[in-house]
Amino acid sequence: MSLPRCNRPALAGAHLRAPVPAHVGVMALLLALTITPSLPAQILQKAPGAPATLTPAQQRAREIYREMVEINTVDSVGSVTKAAQAVAARFAAAGFPAADIHLLGPASAPTKQNLIVRYRGKGRGKPILLLAHLDVVAANRSDWPRDPFTMTEQDGYFLGRGVADDKSMAAILTANLLRYKQEGWVPERDLILALTADEEGGGDNGVSWLIANHRELIDAEYAINEGGGGTLQDDKPLFHSIQAAEKVYTDYTLTVLNSGGHSSVPRKDNAIYALASALTRIQAYTFPVELNDVTRPFFEQTAKVEMPSLAAAMKALVANPADTAAARVISTDPRYASMLRTTCVATRLTAGHANNALPQTATANVNCRIAPTSTSSQVKAVLERVIADSAVKVAGSRADRTDGAPGAINATLLHVTTQLTNSMFGGVPVIPTMSTGATDGYRLRAAGIPTYGVSGIFSSPGETNAHGRDEKLRIKSFYDGLAFLYELVKQVSSDSNRAFRSVP
Repeated sequence: MSLPRCNRPALAGAHLRAPVPAHVGVMALLLALTITPSLPAQILQKAPGAPATLTPAQQRAREIYREMVEINTVDSVGSVTKAAQAVAARFAAAGFPAADIHLLGPASAPTKQNLIVRYRGKGRGKPILLLAHLDVVAANRSDWPRDPFTMTEQDGYFLGRGVADDKSMAAILTANLLRYKQEGWVPERDLILALTADEEGGGDNGVSWLIANHRELIDAEYAINEGGGGTLQDDKPLFHSIQAAEKVYTDYTLTVLNSGGHSSVPRKDNAIYALASALTRIQAYTFPVELNDVTRPFFEQTAKVEMPSLAAAMKALVANPADTAAARVISTDPRYASMLRTTCVATRLTAGHANNALPQTATANVNCRIAPTSTSSQVKAVLERVIADSAVKVAGSRADRTDGAPGAINATLLHVTTQLTNSMFGGVPVIPTMSTGATDGYRLRAAGIPTYGVSGIFSSPGETNAHGRDEKLRIKSFYDGLAFLYELVKQVSSDSNRAFRSVP
């Protein structure tokens, strides 16, 4: 996904980096961008619990995991197709019919083919879709202390690009489907595995392409996806989340045009100053609180495991979303703040054409993560109002979302997740959550396929460093997720849980 699993609650007593004070101007931040600090090697704290010996099922899953990680699937230089072909070969060797293995994608993108595998059930119900993406964020060898495309095991962790986002999920779903086949287990309904391209970026998103061109291959009652998982405190499970909603990523381009001129004759109407003023106003603006049917129970449940001051604020805000004092307390944690509301932040700047000329053009990218109860056009209008300068033009990059407000979590999935969490992870709370980053789940939801992030993979907040150097995942967590999803998929596709219906 476009953000690691870090949209989870902060732990009680956690120390957070101090935020940039509101009075620090954009120009001061621009100066900071010229400083290039050295990057020390990341210090790893040993993670306990890695198994000393592996079961046959764990060994097979690890082999698949390693193979996936060690195939470079970066958008610009790698090949998702190569990874998809390797997985397809495993299904063919396991006896899956050729008619149920589909390697397909845009003809114009030969390195971005998607894999769809159908495991035939008894036809008693609509299929369940198991989704993971094979593409990864770029990783420069010079930035890493080791080859990012060689999976390494160290101090209780797997390390390598994609070990957390999202090849762990891809390997687990693949390994479990192969295991079902080997064991001769037949589900009540079909199971569909989709391993896709360009979730992290690029112009050939696999889910969008499949919806537009082969909807019949992935149509399902609902999908199980990345985006959820468990949080650890002091190496012990604290709670387990189900992602049931997410913000939508949208970029806005701010542009100021000017006739320019000679720098020896400066004028007040300077494109850079106008742009900097616009960004300062955006920096100072806070979007209103927007709770929904996922974030409301999220804060209700999280209050049970948070420190008293935050817990009290969460309870107060759920009772009254207009409680500005409670919102102010919750907003002291950036992760909670981002779940309260739409957020917008400047991420890129370009200006000028010569050192001795007044700038004729100044542009900035403002990246917004829009709450599911708002739209791109509404946020654009807010930005224009906040900037209040007709010289600054705002252009959006995404059409308004069509998936609507978050709905109910599938009751069978919630029931089974809760039961398995009780038996495997000590009965910690199961909490609905909204991702502040983006996954392909929003594409499926917009197409009418409810999508939930749930994995049984636990980590401490921020430790996976997905998208960064030394991306890692606890070895124990990978095998826990393997066991959890093995049971979850079996149980939600059985007749014994059919009595449940979707509940808020």
